[in-house]
Amino acid sequence: MAMFDESYGVATAADTVRLERRLPGPAERIWAYLTQADKRRQWLADGDMELSAGGAARLVFRHANFTDEAPPARYCEMNQNGVAAEARILECDPPRVLAMTWPGDGEDSVVRFELFPDGDEVLLVVTHTRLADLDAMANVSSGWHAHLAVLEAALAGTATPPFWSRITALEADYKERLSRN
Repeated sequence: MAMFDESYGVATAADTVRLERRLPGPAERIWAYLTQADKRRQWLADGDMELSAGGAARLVFRHANFTDEAPPARYCEMNQNGVAAEARILECDPPRVLAMTWPGDGEDSVVRFELFPDGDEVLLVVTHTRLADLDAMANVSSGWHAHLAVLEAALAGTATPPFWSRITALEADYKERLSRN
């Protein structure tokens, strides 16, 4: 049975997915988790960023930094040893907008983070565009979904939720959901 709820991302175009999360503010706190390597490594990837349009962003994905859960075989190398990728900052308007290229197989896609303060909370909107096909959309949607759950836990100071076991289930769910659009 598929796990459908309001936390799922949606396709907004044939090559675009959008996910939203309400997080404890202020926006500057969330911004730090997007841009500072020591905070970002707790939920996504390590690496330095030159925070200006055209700046370099080095992303080092090593999921063992935030989960002890054993990964699927296809992710073992990334989980333990890390995989470095080079990205480029496209837009940087602290603490509201961060857009960057996103390394992938072949042509890079684009990720845009937008922060909207709302009282004590911040609406984080993650929009991933220029995705090649349904498989790419399901892959990045499940990845963002699981990573954002880890971010929520880091911000709340609670235990990290299951990561790798969720990725597999989420990818199947997203493939089903997105194929209906």
